Amino acid sequence: MWNALYQVRDFSQYVTEVKAHSQSGSELAIHTVNKSRWRLDGSAKGAVVEYQILAKLPGPYGAELSTHHAFFNLAEILMYPVDMRSAAIRITFDQLPANWKIATALAADESSGFSAPNYDRLVDSPVEIGDFAESDFDRNGARYRIVVDAKTSDYDMPKLARTVRDIVQAETSWMQDQPFSTYLFIYHFPADGGGGGMEHAYSTAIDINARTLAANPDSLPEVTAHEFFHLWNVKRIRPQSLEPIDYTQENYSDALWFSEGVTNAVQEYTLLKTGMLSERAFLDHLGDRIEEIERRPAHLTQSAEESSLCAWLEKYPSYWRPDRSISYYSEGELLGYALDLGLRDASHQKASLQDVFLWLNRNYAQKAKLFVDSEGVRQAAETVSNLNLQSFFERYVAGTETIPWNDLLRGVGLQITRTMTDTSDPGFEASRMFDMPAVVISVQPGSAAETAGLQEGDSILSINGEPAGADFDSRLATVAAGNEVRLQVKNASGTREVKFTAGTRQVLQVEIKQFENATPEQEQRRRAWLGLEGPAR
Repeated sequence: MWNALYQVRDFSQYVTEVKAHSQSGSELAIHTVNKSRWRLDGSAKGAVVEYQILAKLPGPYGAELSTHHAFFNLAEILMYPVDMRSAAIRITFDQLPANWKIATALAADESSGFSAPNYDRLVDSPVEIGDFAESDFDRNGARYRIVVDAKTSDYDMPKLARTVRDIVQAETSWMQDQPFSTYLFIYHFPADGGGGGMEHAYSTAIDINARTLAANPDSLPEVTAHEFFHLWNVKRIRPQSLEPIDYTQENYSDALWFSEGVTNAVQEYTLLKTGMLSERAFLDHLGDRIEEIERRPAHLTQSAEESSLCAWLEKYPSYWRPDRSISYYSEGELLGYALDLGLRDASHQKASLQDVFLWLNRNYAQKAKLFVDSEGVRQAAETVSNLNLQSFFERYVAGTETIPWNDLLRGVGLQITRTMTDTSDPGFEASRMFDMPAVVISVQPGSAAETAGLQEGDSILSINGEPAGADFDSRLATVAAGNEVRLQVKNASGTREVKFTAGTRQVLQVEIKQFENATPEQEQRRRAWLGLEGPAR
């Protein structure tokens, strides 16, 4: 029902014609136990189970078979015997078109098949099948494969390969680790839809809409740096609450703020280190993240841990109302920066967030152990710094106090200012999670959007003629006050177009500035924090 995407998705809705027979060919009775489990009679000596499944969900979270290609997140299409999940397993793919190839992180065997030590490893290895393009490179004895399913005019393979190489170099160096001999990057750049990435043990699958990639080339290194760092954080440095994986119901964790959100912070550090992000752009991004959280009234009532536990509500649009929830991605990212700055300052620059990850990697990942969720992060941070961090975790991780940014930034010669400013107001709130369409979660009474007929629950298909993809929020933000907003929306009554004029509202604006009289020591600490080398410019 789920696999790494924190949503119950009921893949069994696509299953039809389940049949079974014994090894000798005798038909076996099969009974539905619940919506995702079947029981066989007379299968003590083994059985052959056959079924059909509809595979038409594109994207990194889906399973799709078309005349063009196949992409399989195997947990979405493969059943397993509940008493043999830990058994070695083999998979083959038959009747492929002549020009189709197979790319997967699974180990190939001598009989044109692939094997895994157990079901969990099998389904943690997505498969791309088709006439894809490929670029490979080696680093420190490991082979990296880049597989792309897209029109050649929609991407630049040499540039893509350089981006991946730089990110791999930066993150493996930062972690002082390369726990594999091969790693696979699967990219899709579809003309319609597309957006997001999914981490796996030895691979990642990433979708970016072709038009989004053309308009915002930075979207590719951002998601690549995030998903590759998951190689450690969440796949190997793993909270105990996510194991063993229960494919039939939720695995609740209060540590997603760390596993996902702090991965965002490392992603930004990586882009800085590789030169794909400037210092000014990084600080502007930090200001934007603070704005995002503090503009949501729920930041006063929902903690990072509570947001993590409520991840399973994200598929419900009403959950994303600003007064209902915050994002563990965004709040966790801010906590990553805050923890890093706090450790550096209190330890006199002897400890950092990197040290926390190195310690967790040595003491948990490399010993095949699981850490104890938020408490495990605190213990690791205290160990590397010799500090008591209970107050920090109680106030900002388990609690809802606002992070004291000026106290943390002062040591690196920075400060934040908060002002109220006029900005464009579309008159409605919408949310978009993972591969789902943007959905209207509230419409302001009396607004032009309400007058035009926009309704809560409308799915937004396009904005001003462009697909409402992963960059929906940024596209909407570019519509200036007084300009027309043209939405194509869909609900139970059908598809329609809604036109109205954007209004004006006042919102919080956060700006991060350097002290005019910053000392050389503050500048040195700032550059050390940001992983920048050489003198300040």
